[in-house]
Amino acid sequence: MTLKLYRLEMPIGLVKMNTAIILAGGTGQRVGGDIPKQFLTVDDVPILAYTLSAFQNNHDIDQIVVVCVKDWENEVLRYRDEYGISKLIRVIPGGSNSMGSISNGVMGISDIMDDDDIAIIHDSVRPLITSEIISDCIRVAEINGNGCASIPMQETIVKTENRICGNINIDRSNIMRVQTPQAYRYGLLKGLYTRASEMGITDSVYTNTLMLELGGTVYFSKGSTINIKITTPDDLKLFKSLLDHYVVSVKKRS
Repeated sequence: MTLKLYRLEMPIGLVKMNTAIILAGGTGQRVGGDIPKQFLTVDDVPILAYTLSAFQNNHDIDQIVVVCVKDWENEVLRYRDEYGISKLIRVIPGGSNSMGSISNGVMGISDIMDDDDIAIIHDSVRPLITSEIISDCIRVAEINGNGCASIPMQETIVKTENRICGNINIDRSNIMRVQTPQAYRYGLLKGLYTRASEMGITDSVYTNTLMLELGGTVYFSKGSTINIKITTPDDLKLFKSLLDHYVVSVKKRS
């Protein structure tokens, strides 16, 4: 199975608009508490505000939309005013799972995107995203149709059937860890989720996993071990400690 019907046949260099789709549809149950993890505050700043500010400050990003968990939409709009996120143009309802949220985000910008525009999808709970990573992801997508922030695997990889033991070593030189952001030309991206809907695919966690499931190829862009995803309480502690060593530009309006 291939994506031939959905591949773009257009020359490089016609990209007109780069739109960030920030995924904030999760409930964050593994972190604990009643507040979705993307809305937790660290040093009096919400995690989502750190992420939005990174895209606001990147010169390659033209506009931002947020896919939001139910009942938190007004909070996102408050951040737009409070933290000067002027590129934020739309808040889109989240889906029942990760794929549903991404699909909602992709389809929710169809009226403002052309096929040769770039959509760059990013987890709201990866707040240490750098401008360099964002721009390189877009650059790779402009050349190849997609780009996924990635880093080489440094740890030993052992295959297991039960998470208790394993006896097969996987050569880490053949492994890449794929993160977000993941950028796609919009025509290809919309085609992926249209095709998935037709086939009844509802549980691909990320766009890159859907791309691979439908027979496509993903292209690697610059990633970083610092580009952590806050999923557990330990991740939250790590983010707090990293903030002491990395400059993160978030300015609250007075």
